[in-house]
Amino acid sequence: MTNKANAQDKGNRAETKSGGKKLTLIIASAVLLLGAGGGGAAWYMMSRTQDGAQPQARQEPPVFVNLETFTVNLVSEHGDQHLQTNLTLKMESPSAADLIKLHMPEVRNRVLLLLSSKAASQIAGVDGKKKLASELLAEIKQPSGEGSPTHAVQSVLFTSFVIQ
Repeated sequence: MTNKANAQDKGNRAETKSGGKKLTLIIASAVLLLGAGGGGAAWYMMSRTQDGAQPQARQEPPVFVNLETFTVNLVSEHGDQHLQTNLTLKMESPSAADLIKLHMPEVRNRVLLLLSSKAASQIAGVDGKKKLASELLAEIKQPSGEGSPTHAVQSVLFTSFVIQ
């Protein structure tokens, strides 16, 4: 029985040694994999800031300014026609929105003059509306006076558009 017990004892030691080697190999592989992943992430982050790319700043939500309803007579083609529209301005910042609100009478005057210079056929289609929006944007961006900056408007949006 001693030979048999010695053989079993040697078998158990061999299993323990091979089990310990497997566990050591698994732990070493996991540590190596985590180290490589961390090193890769650090390299990626460092290379982005060194290339001159700034870390992305938190982007501010857009600021919208609703204008009162505009009702204008259009250039006569086939009798009297009217345009009734609502506009919303997308501004670059809250301070730009405050500035345009201070100059709202001038802005409304510019918009009214531009809208009343159009014929219904010029602005009835989608392309006409897009062109009108770009013309309105250029008109609204104009400085309010000499030496004052242009208004920081990103886009002009139609929220209603009715031709009668």
